[in-house]
Amino acid sequence: MSVQPGWYVDPADTETRRYWDGEGWLGAPIPVDATPPDGPPPPEPPPAPVGPAEPATSAPRDAVTAAPGWPPQQGPPPGYGPQQGPPPGYGPQPGHGPGWGPQAGPPGWGPQTGPPGWGPQTGPPGWGPQAGHPGWPGRPPEPRPHGHRLAGYGRRLAARVIDFGLVFALNVVVNGWFVWRWAQEWAPYWQEVFRRAARGDTSAEGLPLPSEQSNSLLVAILLIATALWLAYEVPAMAAGGQTVGKRMMRIRAVPIAADQPLGIRRALSRWSTLGLPTLLWYCAGLGLVLQLVDALSPLFDHPLRMALHDKRAQTVVVEVPNRPDSAPSNDRNQPPGDTP
Repeated sequence: MSVQPGWYVDPADTETRRYWDGEGWLGAPIPVDATPPDGPPPPEPPPAPVGPAEPATSAPRDAVTAAPGWPPQQGPPPGYGPQQGPPPGYGPQPGHGPGWGPQAGPPGWGPQTGPPGWGPQTGPPGWGPQAGHPGWPGRPPEPRPHGHRLAGYGRRLAARVIDFGLVFALNVVVNGWFVWRWAQEWAPYWQEVFRRAARGDTSAEGLPLPSEQSNSLLVAILLIATALWLAYEVPAMAAGGQTVGKRMMRIRAVPIAADQPLGIRRALSRWSTLGLPTLLWYCAGLGLVLQLVDALSPLFDHPLRMALHDKRAQTVVVEVPNRPDSAPSNDRNQPPGDTP
């Protein structure tokens, strides 16, 4: 994966910053704390051609005025041939020092365009297949979307548990009667199962099965639970990116594109990936398995820790500053070499 063009910290000198065009460095370095231009640096003027030094005067040099070790004849030191050119050891290409091979680069550079130690990937040492930063070995520094720190998994899990508790309380009030009726349908069956288990009887013949109404009650329970979760989460996330649990844990969801409210469409897309599988609890608990995978997915996503529902809605979860007056830093003012 190639690295996007931009100004990055020079791995050879971390006190400077240079422009990376996707294939190599361009232009001269600038101090790391200086504000880089919006685009690439202006092209440098081509270097003046280097040729043999012209004699100061047209008068022939003698052994007295020539440099030590030079023969009396006019010309460069021993080893230079009649041609005008660089000293012995230079290869066919112009402008490179002794020992340079056919490739563009000093001794030890491989066929790729880059210093020793750079791998086949496009980027400085330490950049893996993921988009990283030059100058940092191993994993790059944590990104800060819109100037905010990413929310840790512990905070996100605690916020989700709080929200589930509140949704469960709503279900007790609204869905309680349906759950009680469904439990009454299955009570004779389980009582007989436990009675036989106490006697050591494992047969399933003659067990009192619930009526067809139990299936209808289960469907109604799941529909009501899903609707309550939708009504609880989507409007709050659309308006401010926070539910009650997220407010208590001081985190919120924001779009990757801009620091702004999610809106109904994005909030609904985000919730549906996690909430709609509730209807599949009816299918041997398949919905619960899908929700568990979604809940654990931020642990395996780097560097933005996006859950599956975040990826669908293109959102990230960030921390809320502790002080109301601490506004997020402007992307324009933040050094582009420190954040992706």
